[in-house]
Amino acid sequence: MFVRRIAVIGTGYVGLTTGACLASLGHDVVCADVDADKVKRLSQGEVDILEPGLAELVAEGIAAGRLTFVLGAGAAVKHTELGPEVVFLCVPTPMGVGGVADLSIVESVIEEVRDLLPTGAVVVNKSTVPVGTAERTEELLVRDDVAVVSNPEFLREGSAVYDFLNPDRIVVGGSKQDAAERVAALYAKLGAPTVLTDAPSAELVKYAANCFLAMKLSYVNAVAELCDRLGADITDVTEGMGYDKRIGQAFLNPGPGWGGSCLPKDTSAMLQLADAADFEFRLIRATIDTNTRQRLRMVEKVRLAVTGKRGGSLSHVKIGLLGLTFKAGTDDLRDSPALAVAALLRQAGAELTGYDPALRPGVQHSELAPVRVVADPYEAAEEAEALIVLTEWPEFRSLDWNRLAGAVRKPIVIDTRNLLDPAVARRAGFEWIGVGKH
Repeated sequence: MFVRRIAVIGTGYVGLTTGACLASLGHDVVCADVDADKVKRLSQGEVDILEPGLAELVAEGIAAGRLTFVLGAGAAVKHTELGPEVVFLCVPTPMGVGGVADLSIVESVIEEVRDLLPTGAVVVNKSTVPVGTAERTEELLVRDDVAVVSNPEFLREGSAVYDFLNPDRIVVGGSKQDAAERVAALYAKLGAPTVLTDAPSAELVKYAANCFLAMKLSYVNAVAELCDRLGADITDVTEGMGYDKRIGQAFLNPGPGWGGSCLPKDTSAMLQLADAADFEFRLIRATIDTNTRQRLRMVEKVRLAVTGKRGGSLSHVKIGLLGLTFKAGTDDLRDSPALAVAALLRQAGAELTGYDPALRPGVQHSELAPVRVVADPYEAAEEAEALIVLTEWPEFRSLDWNRLAGAVRKPIVIDTRNLLDPAVARRAGFEWIGVGKH
């Protein structure tokens, strides 16, 4: 395998994982960020992101001299005399007005490095971007001697390193075949199936995949509601579904709704793409509406459990929340369904105390405003009239439920993830309420 000189712009989940993993494959990588303090910490091997295996890879890359961190995109491109052969753009593309992806950071980086790129370099859009971004990047570069390709990431938070090094597929698209092949070759050691295509198709793959997963989650949440109404068991239903190879077991677990940094913005962006193409994508719209309904349904479950009425008042009712991040294994709060449910409970007048293994009390997050975060789950349970499991942290299964029963005012637990063993909770005196289960 040829060792390539690579610049990675952005050191968030995608950028840092991309840089560290490419360095572990033997490439020479320089990563850039605009946060000077973050660059300093990373240069010392300090990783702020909670991601299994990432800190170790960063330390190994630094020790081997294959991984360097610098301040600013321009510095990354000028880091070596010859310059980078491949430049990965891994900067944020947040949801903008109306749900469209905001590409302002991508465009500013392109303007910063445009005149610094060496002849023959390849610029890679790694961030999730709308269809047409590769073409827009070419227009902004105004460099016929620099190629642009799309190489979407398929990383799950909490298993990003594993996903990068064990990919289901590599997708690379561009108008110049040789440039696409050069980027695909960076991953040669991984032995994954490779899809070489045009840039618009590569850009659409990520949106299409994430929207399909969101639809699958909304579907199973709707089936879980049907189970509640009909007295069926969602676990048995999804097990029976999942053995069908056309469906599979993944993404069949009901919950309080889906969220995170990708699915909400990607489904909204897909609607924008469809609207721009004069196509009414009703499936995606229904998927989003179903997700909103699921969060409201969790609040309804709480009202019914605490007051005996679906529309009962939660004013001044103390509720303990177990789990606040959008999924287990990460400290990411972006578009967390747990916090969406918390916000609805707070609007209803409930007083919220929450615990999450990934969060420290006193750390300020704007997303946590409705919740008083405490140091342990037993403190969250004190005088609560109900406990709600909102994130599927495995350690919640092994809590001392007898101790929790002694702390709460009412022994009620609403398990929105069907995470707990109902028998254990009930032996401790709790009324256990699941989703699509009885």
